[in-house]
Amino acid sequence: MATQQIVIVAGATGLIGTELTKLMLEERAIDHIYALTRSKLPFTHQKLQEITDSQLRIVEWDDAQPSPDKGYICLGSTRKQAGSKQALEAVDYHLVCEVAKTMKLLGVKNLCVVSSLGANPRSPSHYLRCKGKMELALEKMNFESVTFVRPGPLVGLRDTPRADEAVIQSLLKVARPIMLGPLARFVPIPAELVARSMLYYSFDSHPRPVQVFDSVDMRALIKKYQH
Repeated sequence: MATQQIVIVAGATGLIGTELTKLMLEERAIDHIYALTRSKLPFTHQKLQEITDSQLRIVEWDDAQPSPDKGYICLGSTRKQAGSKQALEAVDYHLVCEVAKTMKLLGVKNLCVVSSLGANPRSPSHYLRCKGKMELALEKMNFESVTFVRPGPLVGLRDTPRADEAVIQSLLKVARPIMLGPLARFVPIPAELVARSMLYYSFDSHPRPVQVFDSVDMRALIKKYQH
């Protein structure tokens, strides 16, 4: 990570986005961070520049500013949070696509996006179908590389806790000893590990045009870097 980098993060106030932004602030190879958020971040830093808009738009841009080369999208909702299937799709599909288009216009070449385990445009689950449609749409935007991280249940402190995640985490904690092989993808993963893997993946010197990683892949990467 020797070359100085300019990056942009959308959803920097969310569970994974917050962790990712904090990691980037500590990363010496990252020189400047644009944080595209709906609300103000609870912290400031000399290399952090907030762009706040309720719809995550960038309505003004000074061409004299350095352009980001890498983009990170950490956006998502649930049916319960959104209030309806249509509202969920508006965030997890349409908003993510619009933000990706904006990032491409700004100069982003390498994109890393939070998706979900089981994402599939033909899934019977509306949530997973939206994630799958989002992935297909972003693949067609012709970034030099786009990386999708597909975590299973997340562990971390949200501003607004999700009751379904708490229940799933409790159940899977009991079943953890027998969750081997393919089931290992369903073991709850800390948001900090997802964020750290996003940072590592996006600094790969030879990324494939499209990359997809689940929780097992992410844990393996973290273990590799720790050794």
